[in-house]
Amino acid sequence: MDILIHPTYFASVSHYVAMLQAENVVFEADDHFQKQTNRNRMYIYSANGLQLLNIPIKHSKEQLHQKYRDVKIENDFNWQKQHFKSLEAGYRTSPYFEFFEDDMRPIFEKKHTFLMDLNFQIHEIVANCLGIQLPYTQTEEYFKEVSQTDFRHLANGKKDNNTFETYTQVFDDKHGFLNNLSILDLLFNEGRHAVDYLKEQTLMK
Repeated sequence: MDILIHPTYFASVSHYVAMLQAENVVFEADDHFQKQTNRNRMYIYSANGLQLLNIPIKHSKEQLHQKYRDVKIENDFNWQKQHFKSLEAGYRTSPYFEFFEDDMRPIFEKKHTFLMDLNFQIHEIVANCLGIQLPYTQTEEYFKEVSQTDFRHLANGKKDNNTFETYTQVFDDKHGFLNNLSILDLLFNEGRHAVDYLKEQTLMK
């Protein structure tokens, strides 16, 4: 199965289920940027339950018609420090946070100009942490109808209705199991066992 999918900010579990079960991964790089999607946000598990981490982006007059590849990050806010502190608070006691901490830290120390470049770097680092290879190609032109299995809708969390098997989460004794969070939640709780988990899940098309 060949799939078309968006590179997003520490993508959701559903993204990685799709990518690990695909023969070829193509990242959509030529569509218009849409606000309030996982392109620049992720959801993690905090002591208070579900927590949204959002990357601020530069707004322009062309914002409504701006290409995703052209979206710039607003680095005047120290969002990297805030996000890493939130990850520490949420996952410091998880089984594998300290194991992967040094791999993740550079992401929050470098100031990228473009959001898409950041998300591609994250993809490479997460794949390395999982101990897998997830090669990909990029689109060079936007098409509404495509030959690949179209998973671009997964970038919009509101349209992602996938539900997955439970695994142990840090605060599940307080709030229960939270489904389909960022891949970081699965990685920090399951380590490289996450790969077997991802391959066993069923994805809605």
